[in-house]
Amino acid sequence: MADIIGEYPITLDEIDSLARRADTVINRLRERVFSPGTQKALDLTFNVRTAGEMVGRTEKAIRDAETDGRLPEPRKDPATGRRTGYSLAEVNRMREVFGTLPHRAPGDPATVLAVQNFKGGVGKSTVVVHLAQYLALRGYRVCVIDCDSQGSTTSIFGLNPDVDVDEEEDTLYPYFRHGGPSTLHYALRATYWPGIAMIPANLGLYDAEYEFAARMLREQSFVLDRLRTGIETISDQFDVILLDPPPALGMISLSVLRAANALIIPAPPNNIDFGSTAHFLKMMGATLNELAEHGGARGYNFVKILATKMNDQKSAHQAIRRVMEAVFPNDLLQATLKDSAEIDNATANLMSVYEITGAATRTETHKRCRVYLDAVGREVETLIRKTWPSHHAALRKEGIL
Repeated sequence: MADIIGEYPITLDEIDSLARRADTVINRLRERVFSPGTQKALDLTFNVRTAGEMVGRTEKAIRDAETDGRLPEPRKDPATGRRTGYSLAEVNRMREVFGTLPHRAPGDPATVLAVQNFKGGVGKSTVVVHLAQYLALRGYRVCVIDCDSQGSTTSIFGLNPDVDVDEEEDTLYPYFRHGGPSTLHYALRATYWPGIAMIPANLGLYDAEYEFAARMLREQSFVLDRLRTGIETISDQFDVILLDPPPALGMISLSVLRAANALIIPAPPNNIDFGSTAHFLKMMGATLNELAEHGGARGYNFVKILATKMNDQKSAHQAIRRVMEAVFPNDLLQATLKDSAEIDNATANLMSVYEITGAATRTETHKRCRVYLDAVGREVETLIRKTWPSHHAALRKEGIL
């Protein structure tokens, strides 16, 4: 067998050729989504009834505020004279006028939430993107930090990692380098989603792994605490900071574990992925214990497992989900992110389900998917609000506390 394999050696030139062809496919996909001269925009609009529900006020209250000048006059269709709908920015303006923005109080800690699992393909970036947008729809100030050099989250937020992102200026990499910037403000950029800022990523961020490895022996505390220190320099601007780490146990992933004060662990209910999640929990525990011995103890406001990619038609998924409920009765989110063609189709076009508009939103597939996503977002939102003392009275009034 060795002789047979030896007759057909794969040369480096052939491997390079495979890489070039793969790049061609990726470039064609990106050209379709990132057309020259275009910029991604949010086309969502809300009628006055939906806006009232989002703001927590009646339609009449909104109309009265428009009449007396507290709110600007609504945009109307010249032909029909009917309102054309409100943008998310306009809804947030209403929240500001009526005092219903859900921001944390200055004395409340910003939630630094990592969606982390050392295995790829578990829905990590899907959860980060949709959770960020759910919270933005609710009126929170959100920052998304893409810590994964693959840049999937960056792409969904409308940036081409190869073209729009410079690792020397726009990513975490300059901050991780020796003598880098003193804050993360240089990398913050607004997105087309009102209420969401982000720090993007591209393949150049992977160099930070080598940078950290080289400095680990002589500056362990710097390496492990650098991201946490950086987040502290911008946290006063946000209610929630979402971290999307790489699917591997590297230096950046360790930094994310140290920087976060809350964790969501996505875990599909199949044998291989759930086994990997169990291994992740074991490795995370061992790693955090090791860091604690070197003066790096770290606690979390909450750590929750989220069942992702659940398919109710598969008996094996149902069986493993029951096992998860039995083993993690207090650690498993009640909401489940089910497997959905709607998510797959949106991701293929570098979009989220929350961005879909028009007739597509009236399909049963879309409506079901929104129910799953909203349930996850609502449960995580409640966990976050429980960490903010200024929200406790409202939570008691809602019967949650």
